[in-house]
Parts: sequence; structure tokens; C-alpha cells
Amino acid sequence: MKFYKITLAILLCIIACTGYAQNAGQAGAKYDQHKVFSPLFYPEKGNEFRNAAGAPDAKYWQNRADYKLNVTLDTSKHRLDGTAMITYTNNSPDALGFLWLQVEQNIYREDSRAEATSPITGGRFSNKSYTKGDEIKAIYVTNKGKTEKADYIVTDTRLQIKLKDSLKAGGSKLQIKIEYGFDIPQYGTDRMGRLLTKNGWIYEVAQWYPRMEVYDDVTGWNTLPYLGAGEFYLEYGNFDYTITAPSSMLVVGSGELVNPNELYSATTINRLAEARKSDKTVMIKDSADIMWNNNRLKKPSLTWHFLCKNARDVSWAASKAFIWDAARINLSGGKKALAQSVYPVEGKGNAMWGRSTEYVKGAIELYSNQWFEYTYPVATNVAGTVGGMEYPGIVFCGLENKAGDLWEVTNHEFGHNWFPMIVGSNERKYAWMDEGFNTFLNRVDTKAFNKGEYYVKRDEQKEAPLLFGPDAEPIMTIPDVLQAESLGGEAYDKPALGLTILREQILGEQRFDYAFKTYIKRWAFKHPTPWDFFHTMDNAAGEDLSWFWNEWFFTDWKLDQGVRGINYPNGDASKGALITLENLEEMALPVTVLIKEENGKIATVKLPVEIWQRGGVWTFPYKSTSRIVSATIDPDHLLPDINPENNSFSGLPIPAGTTTAGVIKTYIDAIGGAEKLKNIKDLQVSSTGVIQGSEVQMVTRYRVPDMYFQQVSVPSYNNLVVNHILVNGDNVSAQQLNRELPLDDVSKRLLKIRSKPFPELDYEKNGYPMQLDSTLKIVNGDLAYEIDVNVADGAVVKNFYNQKNGLKVKQVIEGPINSVNEWSDYEGINGGIKIPFSIKTTLLGQAAEFKVKETAVNSNMTAGAFQ
Repeated sequence: MKFYKITLAILLCIIACTGYAQNAGQAGAKYDQHKVFSPLFYPEKGNEFRNAAGAPDAKYWQNRADYKLNVTLDTSKHRLDGTAMITYTNNSPDALGFLWLQVEQNIYREDSRAEATSPITGGRFSNKSYTKGDEIKAIYVTNKGKTEKADYIVTDTRLQIKLKDSLKAGGSKLQIKIEYGFDIPQYGTDRMGRLLTKNGWIYEVAQWYPRMEVYDDVTGWNTLPYLGAGEFYLEYGNFDYTITAPSSMLVVGSGELVNPNELYSATTINRLAEARKSDKTVMIKDSADIMWNNNRLKKPSLTWHFLCKNARDVSWAASKAFIWDAARINLSGGKKALAQSVYPVEGKGNAMWGRSTEYVKGAIELYSNQWFEYTYPVATNVAGTVGGMEYPGIVFCGLENKAGDLWEVTNHEFGHNWFPMIVGSNERKYAWMDEGFNTFLNRVDTKAFNKGEYYVKRDEQKEAPLLFGPDAEPIMTIPDVLQAESLGGEAYDKPALGLTILREQILGEQRFDYAFKTYIKRWAFKHPTPWDFFHTMDNAAGEDLSWFWNEWFFTDWKLDQGVRGINYPNGDASKGALITLENLEEMALPVTVLIKEENGKIATVKLPVEIWQRGGVWTFPYKSTSRIVSATIDPDHLLPDINPENNSFSGLPIPAGTTTAGVIKTYIDAIGGAEKLKNIKDLQVSSTGVIQGSEVQMVTRYRVPDMYFQQVSVPSYNNLVVNHILVNGDNVSAQQLNRELPLDDVSKRLLKIRSKPFPELDYEKNGYPMQLDSTLKIVNGDLAYEIDVNVADGAVVKNFYNQKNGLKVKQVIEGPINSVNEWSDYEGINGGIKIPFSIKTTLLGQAAEFKVKETAVNSNMTAGAFQ
């Protein structure tokens, strides 16, 4: 399931416009090594079903559900009617007196439990219209050769069948026949639905038949209701299904089409044969072929017959508006599969869906080579109303996606064919075991796809406030219990980051990859629990990771590691140094320290997590040969340290005679001098960045003496305005998604000082107390002066100026509004001044770098430009 970027945009605004304070306490104030390295993490021993090493044991079992489904699509009524024949096999050691099924179309009823528990403000999983849900016409049970009407009861999205004779243990079977129908909702909680296009409706159909609940050795029947955020937990089996639809429709579905010769013309069959041999995308049905194969129209309807083996679900899509293209997938074992995409003419072109099949092919080949071979004969990407949703061998992705957005969502949804389609975890209870694992796979995949075409290196320090904010929740939380704004972090990004840290910082790629592939192989087409994953990784990697599983998945702990000081035992730096680190928050992780000396020597020291077993302070010896200029923890920003301001320590005092006024004058002179800066009456800076494949635009305007405008927008989302800040004298306002943010007096004062193009010109005039820190700081590996400007009680602006060139390279605002910005690449513009052409900040919960594209100086901007 795709995590909507609109939600991330909301979080961006909360961070960028309101922020929150990050106060590092005293060393050891929060950290307790006894909690981190507890010997009592694992709650129980292995058993005959699941052993202590995390593998299925000799008596592991799971039940099976095989389906024969036959339905008819009535496009005049947007309705589906048909029958489901389920052959259920009880492989458990228990006799079953009743059975539970899922009837998930009932989520769209007005009286559904999901509707009752949806916020009045709506949301992704809230109904926008209602249906009657699954309309059950009749249910029959065939058990021990006898067919009878079932005794059943429907409870919201669950259906219980009470058996007259219990289904015996050890492989006994029965059949359930259900006659049913439902109206297809236009918006199906972003997992199914229909979209009206220029050439007709697109139907994306899922959760479309009554499905068996899982009965397992962990909880028996798994009957959590379907409320929206929690996805699915399903049994494996074979699916033999037919869809009868108007003859003008093209139907695609999970598995393999059994009867192509009854449906396709000779031309279509030849094009498909060509695609199966081609690594380049082959057009099967173009926009000129919308009324394709006219002889088909002599029949009012056609029946499409699909077979999908050893799957946990099937889904399908149908439309007469579909364009269709395909290409060959080369699997690691020498087998071949077919990648294909269907989309309307609105999505045509390489800037939109024209590259979809390339993306499908690329993703599946990379996953197959790296982790486990793809198991379905076809992989189909469908453009429609659903933003992003996965099913075996077929995914639904939003028609509006293009370029990097389309790669991202395609890559993500097809990654789900490994988690949870192949490894069948319980998504309804443990969203992180599919979304988090898959997000991790996506990041590995994106780095490799097309030589990193869409890869952007992540800055985990800048993203830490999103994942580890004051309202963060433990990953090990049922998804329907998570707050809506937490779902993306706790189910997707945080578990993905945890796996990345395990792979890159703790185990190394070789050990991690072997253990992770062992987990996939062990649990392919089975039902693992979190403990099975934890035990497998521990055993296959040869590392007791219980400390990591506990802190990362079960708590809301944060990471704050810092450099406390540098000492030279005999006052002689050439004979060695002692560097002291501190752990200020509750989480512990390994430490990487980059050390630079005055003589130019550079070294990297890696310390294991075990240094924190003895407490929150650790001193280690370093064989220095000259005075240490800087020691920096996590120089590549790979860990989510919530307070990176203490990650570097220079130990060097500022040169004698350095003053606040002198540092500020050097900066002003470096960017053009006071006289030229005072001649700037108005200034506009337009810049662009890329977040998750989408271009983001930022426009900033200044008009002397006291007018300011800044707007951040996303053009691909209908020019969505993410945030909007205005300053006009004493009138200060900030909006997020057209909602006004409450600002107190201190917040307004911070925005006013931020709104000056060159605030250093006014610091002295405004009477702000300023303090030059007595030691040099480290910014991006260079020495810098720090000047703290006290704007008000509890509100400080920290400016950092490069010692060598005097340029302002960083600003940290602390108070009711928090922000961190870094500047570089100063260039001259009209008016003889220099401004930074690279701005680094945090956006959409990710590190973002904006590049200046246009500037305008003294263009006589009117007041109308500040609205």
C-alpha cells in the first residue's frame, strides 16, 4: 500500500511551521544500559511448530483455501454478481466447529464499524459514499459428502459459519458455496474502485469475494475487523476464476489468462508473443485501437478465465479505455515472465505511463536477483483511481503519477509481491512486516535501477524529527491503533531505516543479506510472526540483536549521541588523545567518528554498540599526531540523531581578538558590503527541489523594509500549496494547506527576523543580545563561528559563519518555531551581491536541497506580490 505524500506534506508543515524543541539533557539523564541490554527480551522458547532459531519446525502446519470464482460485471449498474466455491483444508491438529470468513465489501456500508470509527474530518480510509456491502444470497456447506444450507451470521466484515459436524483435524476438507453480489464503490478506501476516463470507466476490483480468515498456531482464528489501515492476513491456495464482462472490455488479473485464443485476435496474440521475447516495451493495444478487435463486439459479453497458483489472493481490472503494452521479465533462474501495463490515453507518453512496463520489469528483475525469484507468470500495473495498492501479480497505481512518482509507487507496490505475497505475514496486526520490509527493499532497488536515476541519498539526521517526534508511537502497534499521521513513519519509514542500519552499520551487507534471504526462504508461502523474524536474523547472522529489536520496534526511544570533549593526557597532542562520547537519550547504536587533525591527517573510527553497555559516557584513545581540529559522530548522516548539533567537537578556541561585530562585518563584506546590501529594495528568489520524485517549488520575496512572502508548492499535485508565510510589518501569518496556523508573539518575532534578506544589517539596530561562542564549531566538515541571537525568552537564532570565507553556512532556530537551514554555492546576482544558490532543509519528512533557478533584484515589486 502506498503511503500518501499528501500526509507527508501535512507533517512537513507541522515541522516547518510549528516545529518542536529538542533539548539534549545531561549525559546519562535518560540512558539506562540495563533497559537496552536486557536479557529478558524473548518471551518464550521455541516449540514443535516454530523453533527457537526462527524456522518452521517439524510439525508446523497451516490451513489451505482453494477458490473457484465466477462473476459477472454489469457496467450499467457498476455491479458484480456471482458465486464463490471454496475448498477449505484443515491441516491443524484441532477439530473446527465453526469457520470464519472475511466479507470486506461491508466496510462500505453506512453502518459499518469502520465508518463509525472514522474521524469526522475524513481520511484515506473513510467512505465517500455507501453501498449495501456484500449481499449474501445463499451459503451452502458440503461436508462428509452432504450439502446443506449453512447456519451463518455476519458481524460487520466477518462471517461465521457454524458447522453441524466439526471439520476434523489433519487434512480434512469441506466446500463452501456462496452466492453473492455487491455494488462497486467509486472510491474504495484507496484499495479498489472505479475511475471515469475519456474513453470509459476503469474498474479496479479487489476484496471481491468472501475469503477465509486464517486459523493458525498462534491465536487460532484471526478475526480483527477490517477498518481500513490494517490490511490482510490470508491463507494460500489455488485460484481458478472467471470474469464475464462486456465484449468491449480488456480484463487483466492475477495469474495467467487460460483462454487467450477465445478473446484475442491473431494480431494481439502475435504482439504478445513479440513482447515475451523483448526487453523493450512492445505496444499491444494503442490509443488507435481503443475499439480493438471489432469482431469481438458481435458478442455482448466475453468470459475471461484466469488461473493463479499458490497465492493468497487475486485481483483484477477491466476497461474499454485501456492502452496495453508489455515486455519480457528475465528471472534469476533462467525463467521468463511478462511485465505489462494498462492505462487510459490520459496517461500516454514517457513522461507518464509510457515507461510503466520498464519500471515493472526493472523492479522485479532486481528483486528476483537480490532476494528471491518472482513466482507469478505475469506482472501487471494498472492505472486508475487507486493511489497505490498491491495484489499477487497485479498492482493498482494512481493515473496521476509520472516520472519519479510512477517509479516510486510501481516499485513499492511490486515489492509487496515479496512481502506479504510470498512471505505471508499478518498485515492486519503487523503492518511493518510488509510495509516496512518492502520500503527497505525499495530503497535498495532504487539505488540500482537505471544507474540510480531516481536515487536520492537520505539524510537521516534531518529526517529524525519526523520519525522520532514527541508524538511518535512504537512500531509494534496495530495499524488501526496508530494515529493517521504516524502510519507512514511507524509502518514504512522507521522499520525500513532500522533494516538499513542493521545492514550497513551493525551486520554488514554480507551477513545481513544472507540472514534476510534465509528468512524469506524459510517463510515463503507460510505465516511468520515477528519473533520468527527476530530469531531467524539472530541465528543466521550470528548476532544477538535482542537489544536492537527491543529499542527499535517496541519503544518510542530516541537517539542522541554526541562528542563531549577531547583531551591530551600529557598536554602533547602528538602523543595521543582521549575523545569522550556521550549517549543522551534512551537508544543505543554503534558509533562512527570522523577525526581531522591540524596536520591534515584524517581517520575514521568505528565503535560497536557494546561501548554503551557500561553507561552513557565512553572515552576512547586515539593515536593523534597533532592537535585534533574536529571529531564528528556519524559524518555521513546515516543515523536518526535528533540533536546533531552536538555531533561535532573541535576543541579549538576562537582566535584571540575575534569579536561578534568582526564576524558579522566579514560576512557582510563577503556578500557585497553594507552599501550594496542597503541598495536592495526588493528581491525575489525562485528555487526548485525534488522530493520522492516530485518537483517542489519555493518562491521567496522580500521588500524593504518589512514585507516578506514565502510559498512552497508541488506542481504535480495540482500546484498544491504546502505552506505559505506572509509578513507585512506587524502582521504575520502562516498557513499549511490553506489552514491558518496559530502564532504567538514569539513565533511572529522569529518569522519577522527570518523574513529579512540580510538580517545582520538590523541586529544591532533592533537591540538583540548577541553572543559569540568561545569555541569553533564544525559545519559540513569546516570550522565555523557561532553567533547566538536572542530574539526573545526561549527563542534563539544560531548563525554559523565559515571561518575561512566568512559566509553564513547554517542557521538553527530554536523556540516555538524550529528550523535548520544550510547554505552553500554563493553566486553573484544583479546588484553586485552574492546569495546562496543551494539551500538544504527538511521537507516532506526528508532532507531536501533546493537549487536557485531565477532571481530578480529591484524589480519594483508591488504590494500585490505579497498576498
